[in-house]
Amino acid sequence: MDGNKNPKSTDLKVEDIKLDDDVRSKGLNVRARRTLAYIVLTFVSLLCLFWFYILFINATKANGEFGKGFTLIPSNYFFKNWNNLMHSPLPVTRGLINSLFISAGSSILCVYFSTMTAFAIHAYDFKLKKVMFTIILAIMMIPTQVTALGFLKLVRNMKLMNSFIPLIVPAIAAPVTFFYIKQYMESSLPMELLEAARIDGSGEVRIFNGIALPLMKPAIAVQMIFSFVGSWNNYFTPALILKEDKKKTLPILIATLRSADFLKFDMGQVYMMIAFSIFPVIFVYVFLAKNIVSGMTVGAVKG
Repeated sequence: MDGNKNPKSTDLKVEDIKLDDDVRSKGLNVRARRTLAYIVLTFVSLLCLFWFYILFINATKANGEFGKGFTLIPSNYFFKNWNNLMHSPLPVTRGLINSLFISAGSSILCVYFSTMTAFAIHAYDFKLKKVMFTIILAIMMIPTQVTALGFLKLVRNMKLMNSFIPLIVPAIAAPVTFFYIKQYMESSLPMELLEAARIDGSGEVRIFNGIALPLMKPAIAVQMIFSFVGSWNNYFTPALILKEDKKKTLPILIATLRSADFLKFDMGQVYMMIAFSIFPVIFVYVFLAKNIVSGMTVGAVKG
């Protein structure tokens, strides 16, 4: 009976066992790497959120409690700090409205016109196309502080001091946003689709608004967040242009609150105002967060 056994079948069984062992070991390695990745990501997330927790803890403290040392337990001065902030001489609510108006207006203009510029560079062939693209990228290297003096002089000559226009309209020219959306278009906006739309009789404006913009939603959402947060946290340019208290933004009001004299200085009130200024940014992140991952990954890979 033993002599009738096929040696090939025995070899196949041994190879199957080895293959099963390799699959099991690879599966264990994948699970181990995935578990390690989750642990690291959880730690990093908690580390990032920890500082927000400390901020809100400090917003519940009285001014005299900051000299007692570090603590993770909230105090009971939250509502008192909030009441003092709302009844302070600074127009906090007005500053919030001003920041929302400037940030929303500048982010919408920035994203729309940057997408339009990227569409023109991507969809059309014309002379000096590469030169224009290079010039736009070169502008990215120029810091805002370098052009601040000339920009301020221009604003004064145009009699636009204490106006929101110089803080909103210049956002149309955003080289960083243009470059990101241009790279995203190369992987997500095929030229064949545009040619098909032209054959069907669609105009260029309709192609851009009806085809290009919907396909750019993930990239637009990501850049909308970055543009909104950048405008919201901007202190340098508004501080040069806005002089009236009723037109100042929240970063300027926070700096004004911190520069108060010793007798009027309240650290708990300062932290409360900082926490108050963060809420709209958190809301924007939560509202557009689902598009961040898809917008960052798809735009980085060419199809």
